[in-house]
Amino acid sequence: MSDTSAALPETGIPNRGRLRAEIIIVLALSLGASAVYSVVAIINRTTRDVALSEQTATLNRSLDQREVFDLVYQLLAIVFDLAPVALVGFLLWSATRPHLGRLGIDGARPWRDTRDGLGLALLIGAGGIAVYLGGRALGLTVGVDPAGLESYWWTIPVLLMRAALAGITEEVIVVGYLFARLKDLRWGPWAIILTSALLRATYHLYQGFGAFIGNFLMGVIFGRLYLRTGRVLPFVIAHTIIDAVIFVGYPWAAAVFPTLLGVGA
Repeated sequence: MSDTSAALPETGIPNRGRLRAEIIIVLALSLGASAVYSVVAIINRTTRDVALSEQTATLNRSLDQREVFDLVYQLLAIVFDLAPVALVGFLLWSATRPHLGRLGIDGARPWRDTRDGLGLALLIGAGGIAVYLGGRALGLTVGVDPAGLESYWWTIPVLLMRAALAGITEEVIVVGYLFARLKDLRWGPWAIILTSALLRATYHLYQGFGAFIGNFLMGVIFGRLYLRTGRVLPFVIAHTIIDAVIFVGYPWAAAVFPTLLGVGA
């Protein structure tokens, strides 16, 4: 047996061929598939007779006309959408503590991570609103309705769970997992940052080109910070807070700023 082959069990890192296959499978089961659908969606949108600025993308749709089954389907979707996160946790699990250290998760500084997440939420949230409104003004972004659910007693809790789902899934996979595996493939820092940012931007492309640009910039910022800190929880917290505010606060914002948000487009 060669020295290289003998080293593999010690490092726990698959060879490059298996690494590439693993990355493709993980992304095909999660955000890579979303990126492909998003590319098809933007082609569909831009080839219609209706201008992009006059179209609407609805998030968090109702899944059934009957309340109880809508709730059941919503909860099932949230649980099963976390499966890719569980998969990458399984793939990068370490026998020694911190078990999820390669994903940037150790739980050692919860208060500091929360503080950093709040700061990022303010920074990225304000920038994201500016990019969205700019995209709407330039006709590059569709009107986004982030709260398409009917109004039930469980609507806000489900929207908050949806926000947490987005924060966990996107940051753990696009930052924690992808950065770890591309490092294993010996990619350079900026190649990793730009690839991760491009993936993030692409699976938001269905919202228009403004969303693509805004999420690419967000990905570059998050990626650069992650390489400096090695901690993914601040990004999960920031992303969750941003989406929670958008999902829950949308009905008020739509009533106050209907033209800007494209309500009724």
